[in-house]
Amino acid sequence: MDANTTIAICATGIALISLVTSIFEARAVRQHNRNAVRPLLELWVYRNDSQAGIKIVNRGLGPAIITNTALTLDGDPVGAWEIANLRDLRNSLPARPRIMTFEGPRALPTGFEGPLFALTDFDRHEHNWFWELIHRMDLEIYYESLYGGENFKIKLYSVPPR
Repeated sequence: MDANTTIAICATGIALISLVTSIFEARAVRQHNRNAVRPLLELWVYRNDSQAGIKIVNRGLGPAIITNTALTLDGDPVGAWEIANLRDLRNSLPARPRIMTFEGPRALPTGFEGPLFALTDFDRHEHNWFWELIHRMDLEIYYESLYGGENFKIKLYSVPPR
């Protein structure tokens, strides 16, 4: 083996190492870009002296595109979190809580924070039924990021009230 052959083998090896490094770097950049716009939704149950309800918050770095929802009450399916499915429930209550619904795909921007289901004149004694109702709900929200193909889900589980 002469010097030209050795140089050619070394050059080919260096080229292959460069190609592999470029592939890994491209994957890392794609993953970083995905994470840079990844939404992170949270559901919060809250109660204070004047308000109670369920709040949705986007703590992620990108908008969340709501694709589907599912509500069950006491284990019985109610349907999607849409006004048509919530109207009967709302009308059967002694007070009228505020409801934010998702009709079709909807984007929640980064930093969004808003009530999904809230009673703004809440009194712990008079409206205890509302606090108990919230804890009888199971709510699933399916969403995706701008990249698409990345699907996420959050769920509010029914738990006994404290």
